[in-house]
Amino acid sequence: MLRVAQAALFLTAVSRGADYVGSEACKTCHAPIWNQFFRNPHYKSIASGKETPENTGCESCHGPGQAHVAARGGKATIVAFSEIGSEKTLDACLRCHSQTLSRANIRRSVHTQEDVVCSSCHSIHNSKAPKFLLAKKQTDLCYTCHASVKAQFSMPFKHRVNEGVVECTDCHNPHGASAASWRMASLPRMVDQKEANEEPCLKCHADKRGPFVYEHASVRIDGCETCHVPHGSTNAKMLKRPTVFTVCLECHNGAGTFGRSAAGVDHQSSTHNMADPRFQNCTTCHARIHGSNADFFFFR
Repeated sequence: MLRVAQAALFLTAVSRGADYVGSEACKTCHAPIWNQFFRNPHYKSIASGKETPENTGCESCHGPGQAHVAARGGKATIVAFSEIGSEKTLDACLRCHSQTLSRANIRRSVHTQEDVVCSSCHSIHNSKAPKFLLAKKQTDLCYTCHASVKAQFSMPFKHRVNEGVVECTDCHNPHGASAASWRMASLPRMVDQKEANEEPCLKCHADKRGPFVYEHASVRIDGCETCHVPHGSTNAKMLKRPTVFTVCLECHNGAGTFGRSAAGVDHQSSTHNMADPRFQNCTTCHARIHGSNADFFFFR
C-alpha cells in the first residue's frame, strides 16, 4: 500500500505544481547529502536558476517537499525510491533522461525485463565512480551479476578489461540495444552498434571494416562472433577452436559443393589435404580472411 501511495504522490504532485519548498529546506535534515550535492550533475538544475520547481534539485526526483517538512520526515510524505518499485523508479528517471538515443530501448532491454533499473547500477547521492554516478567502478558493477563473464576475462587471451584498457560499455549498451542488433542472430543481447549498424569491434579493429571488393560472408553477415569469443578464450586470437583450420571447417566442411570443391579445390586432395600440416593454418595463404580488395580467395 505504501508503494501505491508513493507512486500516486509522485504522479499527482507534478501535475498540480504546488507544495514545493526548494532544496534549501532539505539541508536541515540531509546535510551530508546536501553538502556534497554541488559535485553532482543534477546540481546544475539548481545552479542555473532557470528551471521550474518540479525540475529543480531534490524535489525534481523526490516530489514536492512541503508535506514531508510539515510531518518532520517519513517515507509516506515524499517519493522514496526504496519504496516505489522498479517501474516507477524508471519512470521518474526517464522524465529527464528519455531524450538520449542511447536510452531509446531501455524499456525493452534485458536489464529492465530482469527488474534491473537505474538505481540498481547508479548511486545518485553517493557515487564511488568518477563519472556516470555509478554505484561502483564499472567493471566491478557489471561483475556483480555477470560472474561467468568475469571468469572469461581471466583467460590467457582476452580483451583487457581488468587492466582498464577496455570497458564493458565500449561494446555494450546497458540501457538496451537497437532494434537492428536484435535482428542479427549472431550478436549477443545489449551489444552496442556503431556507425552504419556495425559491430562495436570495428571501432577498434578499423582495418577489418571495409567495404571490400571481395567480402567474407561469415564476417559481413554473421559477424565476428562466428570465429571469435569476444570476452576471452584459451585459444590464440580469441578463436573458438584451438587451431585455425578447425574454425574454417565449421563452414567449409564440404556440405554439398560448399567450401571444398569451389574453383576445383578439394580439401581432401593431395594438393590441398587438410590432414597435411602444411595446409592446416588456412590464414598462411588466405591472409586477408576478413575481406580483400584484390583476391576472391583472400590471398595476400
